[in-house]
Amino acid sequence: MIRFALVSVAIFATFAIAGCASGPPKLPYPAFVQVDELPDMFMASLPGVRAKQLAGDPQTRRTSNRVNLPADWKGTSGGVPGRSMEIFVLQGQLEVADIKLGSGGYLYLPSGSLGFNLVAAQGAQILYFVNDADPDAVIQSPIIIDSAVIDWQDGDSLGVQTKELRYDPGTGSRTWLTRVNTGANLPWTSSTVVRESYLMSGNQQYSECINGKVETWSYMPGGYVLRPADTIHGGPDAVAYTDATWFNREAEPGVSTTWPGCVAAEPAAD
Repeated sequence: MIRFALVSVAIFATFAIAGCASGPPKLPYPAFVQVDELPDMFMASLPGVRAKQLAGDPQTRRTSNRVNLPADWKGTSGGVPGRSMEIFVLQGQLEVADIKLGSGGYLYLPSGSLGFNLVAAQGAQILYFVNDADPDAVIQSPIIIDSAVIDWQDGDSLGVQTKELRYDPGTGSRTWLTRVNTGANLPWTSSTVVRESYLMSGNQQYSECINGKVETWSYMPGGYVLRPADTIHGGPDAVAYTDATWFNREAEPGVSTTWPGCVAAEPAAD
């Protein structure tokens, strides 16, 4: 089963919420991370750029990053042979071959795809992912779409909508957007697979359940979480201060469970 490797996070957001002035809680996995506080790194596959690595595995070269492309930058889609790649445009404009992708543009290149020329004439900020090889993948053609043309669909909770960017029926892997409306909160839930999420806009308070203890903090734009499988999260304090839009990914199919509260026990076996 595929698992994301966690990267250590040394610096967290510096803002505070009521009752917790010392900073976000230290958790056993990356959560409540503000990406702006992470160090810059060099990316060989995209020369001449500044990147923030969110997660990765140096052995398989799987990687998740937020990348700033400077004005007049030109390159190729890069990546790793035998691996699929995803790009999501957060700000600016990225030209992929002869297709211009503005904010909300999404690119998926399956394993074996020919590289695309990339141009950021005015600069751009993107999310950039290289995935593990997966021979069960069904999608064999590139996906290039503007997420603005996709309608929001009602989610599982009141005040939550989703947009599906990609779903592979062979692997169960998927990429999607979630919008949490102002004032909406989320139930305690868990998933059987790893999920990573990046807050594109808005401000949302969130809770993680760690061994039966509730840890709560706020995400601002640029917030990131890589949540391990079977981790309980959400709860009555998981409320959106403003409309909050998240970019989400899972590498395999998962099963969600709703919980009555923050508990330390694992789900009972059938």
